[in-house]
Amino acid sequence: MMALTLRRISVNNGFRRAIHHVTLNSVKGQRFYSNMSKEERKGADPGGTVISERRGTVMVIGINRPEARNAVNQETAQRLTKELSAFDQDNSLNVAVLYGVGGNFCAGFDLKELAQSSGSLKLEEDVSCCPSPMGPSRMRLSKPVIAAVSGYAVAGGLELALLADLRVVEESSIMGVFCRRFGVPLIDGGTVRLPQLIGLSRALDLILTGRPVKAQEALTFGLANRVVPDGQALQVALELAEQVSAFPQLCLRADRNSAYHAVFDSSSFTQSMQYEFDHGLPVIVAEAVTGATKFTLGAGRGGTFSKSKL
Repeated sequence: MMALTLRRISVNNGFRRAIHHVTLNSVKGQRFYSNMSKEERKGADPGGTVISERRGTVMVIGINRPEARNAVNQETAQRLTKELSAFDQDNSLNVAVLYGVGGNFCAGFDLKELAQSSGSLKLEEDVSCCPSPMGPSRMRLSKPVIAAVSGYAVAGGLELALLADLRVVEESSIMGVFCRRFGVPLIDGGTVRLPQLIGLSRALDLILTGRPVKAQEALTFGLANRVVPDGQALQVALELAEQVSAFPQLCLRADRNSAYHAVFDSSSFTQSMQYEFDHGLPVIVAEAVTGATKFTLGAGRGGTFSKSKL
C-alpha cells in the first residue's frame, strides 16, 4: 500500500509567474473565443492540462485532460490553483467560469496517478497554507466563480464544482461522491461545503451512498442552479458571468462575502448582522449614492423592478 508523506506540497517557482491565456481548442470553446487578440494568443499552450482565456471582465478556465475525463493530477491541481489565484488578484476581472474540455467537467483526482505514485504524493496537514489535492477547492475567493458542468462531476470533481458560487448543469450530467466505492475520502471541502449548500440530510444521502445524482434532482436539491440542454453549459455560464460582471462590483462582492461569512464564519445572528452592516456601509458611499442618483435622473428607469435576464 502506498504511504502518503505528510509534507508541504511542492509548488514550482512558476506559481507567481504571469498566466498565459490560451485559445480554447474544444469545439464548444472555439465558437465563443475565435476573436481572441494576437496579444492574447501569444505564448498559447493549447496542449496544457489547464487552458484559460480572458473575455472582457470574465476569465474562462478549462480542465484539459479529456482522455482522463478531466481527472486532476498533481500538475493539473497546481495549474488550476495558479489560474484561480491570478484571477482573484487581477482587478480587471470580475467573474471566472470553470469548465471541462471534451464533454466532462471532472472525474475527480487521477486514481491512476495515486496508485502509481509510490509515496511521492505529499500532503500538507495545515489546510490553510497549501493547495489541496484537487488544487483550488479549499480556496476562499473574493469574486464569483461559475461552474459549467457537463458529463461527470464526481468525487473530487464534485468538490471542484462546490467551489463555484453557481453551477450551470447540462441535462445528461451526473454528479456524486463516486470515490465512496474506492475508499478515497473527501478531503477537498466536500464534507464542509455540501451540507451547507443542500442541507445535512441530503448531503449525507450522497456522501454515504455514493449514488449518482442527475441534473433535475441536483436542481431540486440546490446543487444545480440552472439546468440546460446538452452542449450549452459553457455558453449559458458565460452569459450568466457577463451579466453578473455588469453589476456594481463593490456592492456585489460585499453582499457575497457577507453571505459566506454568515454561513461559515459567524458565531451568532447578531454578529452576522453586524458584519453585514460594517461591510455594507462603505459601499453606500462608494456605489449606492451614485446608483441612486442615476435612478433619480432616469438612467435607472424601472429601478429594482426592471426585468432581469438572470
